[in-house]
Amino acid sequence: MDWSGKRCVVLDMDGTVYLGHLPIAGAVAFIRRHWQDLDFYFLSNNTSKSPRSYVARLNLMGIPATLSRLLSPVRPLVDFLRARKIGCLYPVGNTEFQGYLHECMPELEFAEAGAQAVVLAYDTELSYHRIARAALLLQKPQVLFLATHPDLVCPSPEGPLPDVGSFIALFASATGRQPQFIFGKPDPQVLAPLLARYRKAEMLMVGDRLTTDMQLARNAGIDSILVLSGEATLEDVAKEQYQPTLVLKDLGEAEKDWPGSASEAGQQDV
Repeated sequence: MDWSGKRCVVLDMDGTVYLGHLPIAGAVAFIRRHWQDLDFYFLSNNTSKSPRSYVARLNLMGIPATLSRLLSPVRPLVDFLRARKIGCLYPVGNTEFQGYLHECMPELEFAEAGAQAVVLAYDTELSYHRIARAALLLQKPQVLFLATHPDLVCPSPEGPLPDVGSFIALFASATGRQPQFIFGKPDPQVLAPLLARYRKAEMLMVGDRLTTDMQLARNAGIDSILVLSGEATLEDVAKEQYQPTLVLKDLGEAEKDWPGSASEAGQQDV
């Protein structure tokens, strides 16, 4: 792939930069080495953590990320809530999600009484009480059903864990309802701030999932790198009609294609 025209690299995090709490060494090394050459942005569908938590984790890995480099499904969610004049909702999300949502929209009230919407996030503190109250609200057709993202599972070093997509299936079984709006990858609205700043030819999406990361790239009309350091396998790729621009073991392998790299120099000498 020709890196010379790329300015903006959007990185999925879990499965791409790290797996659980374990850094993916090649990816971290590539990001650190090219921090001055490229504008790196970090995008996770995982709404159980706030952008500040992600910045802290990346900083511990030696990546000088700041809040301005973080993208979250919460931002398009807030834009939607304000456009629809929704002032009260019932959140199915953990404490950190609720805190960040309230920080983005201080005027928003979290309550069951008067709720205009149920918002389903990656709730790592999920309780039966919260499920039951949300299910009762969703039996009212006037209450909107919103979800922060569609991921079925969240990767971890021990294996995949139930994520929002699995919770959606639970509520569909209990209430017969599906979310009317789902934010985050693969909806290109999550990239809106970057699509307004960069030409599409200058952008690149890097991630480990075909259904979210690679589909987001396709929906947004930008190039993509699928890394095999997380969820997807070569067998999965072979079944896809839409192929990523490039498939790598991890982002560290992109170094061989970087202008002036040893491998490129060797090819030029042949």
